[in-house]
Amino acid sequence: MSISTESEKIGMQQASDAVAITLRKMREYAKPGISTRELDEYGGELLAQFGAHSAPKLTYDFPGYTCISINDEVAHGVPSADKILKEGDLVNIDVSAELDGYWADNGGSFVLGEDIHGHGKLVQASKDILKKAISNIKGGVRISEIGRLIETEAKKAGYTVIKNLTGHGVGRSLHEEPHEIANYCDRYNVTRFKKNSVVAIETFISTRSTIADTQEDGWTLSGNKGGFVAQHEHTIIVTGGDPEILTSQNGIWE
Repeated sequence: MSISTESEKIGMQQASDAVAITLRKMREYAKPGISTRELDEYGGELLAQFGAHSAPKLTYDFPGYTCISINDEVAHGVPSADKILKEGDLVNIDVSAELDGYWADNGGSFVLGEDIHGHGKLVQASKDILKKAISNIKGGVRISEIGRLIETEAKKAGYTVIKNLTGHGVGRSLHEEPHEIANYCDRYNVTRFKKNSVVAIETFISTRSTIADTQEDGWTLSGNKGGFVAQHEHTIIVTGGDPEILTSQNGIWE
């Protein structure tokens, strides 16, 4: 969407606060021994306290309030009572929701407890690359150039990117134009970021894979070449200068 009034900006900020605070509190709540379903139900309770509604449920009838992906799962992991979190797990939580007609999206990967499997370097790279990408976004910048930056930075750090998962426009629905803000330079995409538009920018930084494939449950995505993936995401307003980060309360850069 394009922000044209103060009330629209307030509405987007409130929806963004709901998903950001929910993401942060879910990350703090996660601990070894609990199931991803328990973590998800906690997230659902938090969203309800804001008066917000799970975007995956509303849009896709997803079997969970949030997407929780563990270890070799890339994205869209289905919360389950059978998935028990363990020390050192690579965990990704993606929280998106609707509040009073406004939609916001954010996510983040983290290592649960002690980094006994060495995932921390990948997580930090994803955070750093997202920060650099967002800092280079303003009205008029080609979307493909941000994709080039993300892939270039990933390669410098020794990683690949997932090419079929992308950022996107957001605001009046979960996915809006621009529909694909890729993690690589798509030379066929000549569109540019528009001032006052709202977009969700996300990194998918991988140790090995380049494509995410759907698994048997019809939801969970895993890498085509194995390995691990870290994702981080903010909803932002594009300006003529530095973007406004609406989901800053998620604390993913702390």
